[in-house]
Amino acid sequence: MSELRFARSASAALKGAQTAVFLVPEGKLRKGWLKKAVDAPWMRLLSKAAKSLEAGPRGSVVSALNPDAGPERLVLIALPDTTARYNCPARSVHADELLKKAELGGGTTAVIACAEQTGHGLPLARALARAWSLYSRATGTQGKRVARFCALDGKGAPAPLSKADQAIVTWSRWAARLVDMPTAELTTTEFVRETRKAAKGLPHLTISVLGPKDLLAKGLGGLHAVGRTAVKGPRLLVLRYRPPGAKRLGALIGKGIVYDTGGLSIKSATGMFGMKMDMGGAAGVVGAALALAAGGHKQAFVCAAALAENAIGPDAYRPNDILDMHSGKTVEINNTDAEGRLVVADALSYIARTYKPEVLIDMATLTGAQLIATGWRHASVISNRAGLEDAAQAAARASGDLVHALPFAPELYQVEFASKVADMRNSVADRMNAQTSCAAQFIYSHIDDLNVPWLHVDMAGPAERGGRATGYGVGLGALLLRNMDSKALRA
Repeated sequence: MSELRFARSASAALKGAQTAVFLVPEGKLRKGWLKKAVDAPWMRLLSKAAKSLEAGPRGSVVSALNPDAGPERLVLIALPDTTARYNCPARSVHADELLKKAELGGGTTAVIACAEQTGHGLPLARALARAWSLYSRATGTQGKRVARFCALDGKGAPAPLSKADQAIVTWSRWAARLVDMPTAELTTTEFVRETRKAAKGLPHLTISVLGPKDLLAKGLGGLHAVGRTAVKGPRLLVLRYRPPGAKRLGALIGKGIVYDTGGLSIKSATGMFGMKMDMGGAAGVVGAALALAAGGHKQAFVCAAALAENAIGPDAYRPNDILDMHSGKTVEINNTDAEGRLVVADALSYIARTYKPEVLIDMATLTGAQLIATGWRHASVISNRAGLEDAAQAAARASGDLVHALPFAPELYQVEFASKVADMRNSVADRMNAQTSCAAQFIYSHIDDLNVPWLHVDMAGPAERGGRATGYGVGLGALLLRNMDSKALRA
């Protein structure tokens, strides 16, 4: 069992801890920040190590055993002083890599982070959350593990996280746990159950679910087709948050393919491994919704998770089938492994037309091409509003969920989906023509008549790192709605 708690002071974090970890930019180490942070005899060991420790471009870590009273193990992580403009200013990417390298063990660990600028505490705490995974089925005697996180400012004074920021860290771990769970444990129905259990007691939040028959009745033919042959059928999970006095309504929509075999366009054995993580978008948006509710968000929102298992069976949808989508458009299937865009498009259209939100944000582990375009750390974002792109960049730097914008050009990309017998096909004709932007364009084409501000997040790479889920999307989605400016929706 692994817990992450928040301490309001270094002394509270260190009380009874077996391990003490200090996350500090190299420049602050050189200026004696450690002495300002903690006054204890055993700190001399770390201060000595700091004199010779060089962070380099990716940071560095050193550890020592403490022969005196206090924590048994001391770990010093030196973070680089500078980052590129597309990186998180708090260096959270380096922090989570180095925390994993430090091999934090059992018992109680105190993590003291230097948040040298206002707001740096959140991404640094989320770096710890990524390194301090919840899910494990390994047997052993590790027992209960507790991490206490404490942020101190550049002068060594406490800089505690707000309730809303603590909620983002907590629910990002919850989302990562779901993504790490194998499909035998997290079917579509179990995803719903986990969400209901997590949401219990959160104010102003209600949950509803559309089952297979409801999906057909309401015209969500894409979502129904993708999941209809699985033992546990498709679901549209909808969370509505309506605090008193709310004047705005936002929407989060996530791809929730709990397992992706590729359908009849079946994946290879190696390509199929890891496809339990294809519901990372749904986990991200639901985690963001729960974090916003727990943090006391003042505005209303609706969150939807399009849940399905892309399985193979007697009733599997086929290449050449034509699906009736919620938007009223028809789609000829030319690749059953391009299923994510079908379920997201249906959910997006349903939420947009049913609830009429001011902004639509969808998240999906959608294309392998995203990794080629923007890599493992940066999700690709595509939007019909330049202001939303800018808002996503700001939320990314503040949360540590990094993004980079790709082109939005409907007139260039819709031609890739041309069909002789339906309104469109579901997969591109030319795989060399901006696949990630094209996949986003397919989704947008099902709401293009509404002219609603829309942002698509393709997070295929950032959803996992080294075979473990990252909880990506919770911070990005929560901060996008929490800090949404009306100007961003007009620009």
